[in-house]
Amino acid sequence: MTGETIGIGLAVLAGLVSLWAGAQEARLQMRVNRHGLHTEGVVVDQEHTSADDYSKPVIEFTDRQGRPIRFRPPMTGTGLALGTHVPVAYLPERPKSARVFTRKYRLYPIVGLFFGAMLWLGVAAGCVLTR
Repeated sequence: MTGETIGIGLAVLAGLVSLWAGAQEARLQMRVNRHGLHTEGVVVDQEHTSADDYSKPVIEFTDRQGRPIRFRPPMTGTGLALGTHVPVAYLPERPKSARVFTRKYRLYPIVGLFFGAMLWLGVAAGCVLTR
């Protein structure tokens, strides 16, 4: 195996993983949007790891049983400041699967799917053209 073959294989694998992850997030997002309960949450914390240049908001809301639920949106670098109130949608049986219910957050899985597909198609096209 040459280094080029390994590189192509890794790029294809990365593209497929991106597609899979985007599809899973899109499916969950659709379930939450269609069957979820809607409420309001507030940004109560900002998590910042040394590996990230961005902070990830921690959002808290109260579920219909009156329990406080905290979750972290899958998207980083969102510009949600501490104390910001945001619309939230969640599945009653899985409140930790909550998602921020704004246009920007609802488009996130579609963007992930798009980039995953472009990476995968680009590598596949490159493989075909180089042979």
